[in-house]
Amino acid sequence: MLEAMACEPTQREAAALRAVLVLAVEEDLGAGDVTGALVPDDSAARGQFRARVGLTVCGTRLLDQIASAYAGAIRTTVLAADGEQVQADQVLAEWDGSAKALLAAERVALNVLQHLSGIATATRQFVQAAAGRADIYDTRKTTPAWRVLEKYAVRAGGGRNHRMGLYDAILVKDNHLAALAGAGRDDPLAAVAAGLAGARGRLGPGAIVEIEVDRLSQLEAALGMDVDVVLLDNMTEAQLAEAVAIRDRAGLKGRVALEASGGVTLETVARIAETGVERIAVGAITHSATAVDIGLDLVFD
Repeated sequence: MLEAMACEPTQREAAALRAVLVLAVEEDLGAGDVTGALVPDDSAARGQFRARVGLTVCGTRLLDQIASAYAGAIRTTVLAADGEQVQADQVLAEWDGSAKALLAAERVALNVLQHLSGIATATRQFVQAAAGRADIYDTRKTTPAWRVLEKYAVRAGGGRNHRMGLYDAILVKDNHLAALAGAGRDDPLAAVAAGLAGARGRLGPGAIVEIEVDRLSQLEAALGMDVDVVLLDNMTEAQLAEAVAIRDRAGLKGRVALEASGGVTLETVARIAETGVERIAVGAITHSATAVDIGLDLVFD
């Protein structure tokens, strides 16, 4: 079993959550909680966020910021850190404060916790299946406006983040090659190679250059370019293993990483990792992750 790693949100995640909360509070609270108005103003309560199933936690470190978006003082106590694996019936965090405020903030807090913990849990399953033989990477297949938070959840699950958007890394895909061919370039790969010559100067520190190939016949040309990663799209396990052999024979092991992508599932990820690729991109950990069951139980002293 791989060790779970605690994960802390950065200023970037905090800013992303602020933007989400502006819309989330407005759509849920509107002009006010008309049912919560039945509760006395001076009523205090403790709310316990409890896992109903075993899961990997993500979002408890965001609860204090969520609480602050609502009127009424709420104090947050985190009992299970983001990235921690917990069992069913374990209390993840507690809110203490105005019962009215807890009731108003309950649904948005649970939506965030359930969604992000679902992504972290799914990611952890893929990471465990790969068993350290390859790293699990996310993709840009995320919920619009939630990408920063969803990629945080991937890290909480032990996965790694690919590029954040179109601005922070170069990834030449099949449609880029099609666009070049449509623009009259007889050899799109050669056109890409020429264009990459000055591309690194436009990138920030640590940014990568990656090119996608879907046939082994394209791999030799890709390995001759100034790239950090070659994405092997929708290849069989035999083709992936052959791609690793081609890269290694070219003396590029440790210099150019290979990334498998396309239709990766929990049933296939272990075999893909065994082919020798260093990276496996899995869109399903964000676009198809199922929210996990977490409840908020009010306890009155």
